[in-house]
Amino acid sequence: MRRRTLNKNKLRKSAKDRSLFGVCGGIAEFCGISSLSIRLIFLLTLPISFIIYIILVNAVPDNPPSLY
Repeated sequence: MRRRTLNKNKLRKSAKDRSLFGVCGGIAEFCGISSLSIRLIFLLTLPISFIIYIILVNAVPDNPPSLY
């Protein structure tokens, strides 16, 4: 039985894949897809996604940085 990492269990901001605050990288790690696709979705739905992004910046906890 494989152990799931902390990133797969909960939505957290990414410590590795950060452009601004790590929200899109965290969503991509949680869903298992490319962060570029999440960023493109946010850009294509810009008026409402800006509000959602601000909410997620404040609501989603940071992922602790890995030593590896």
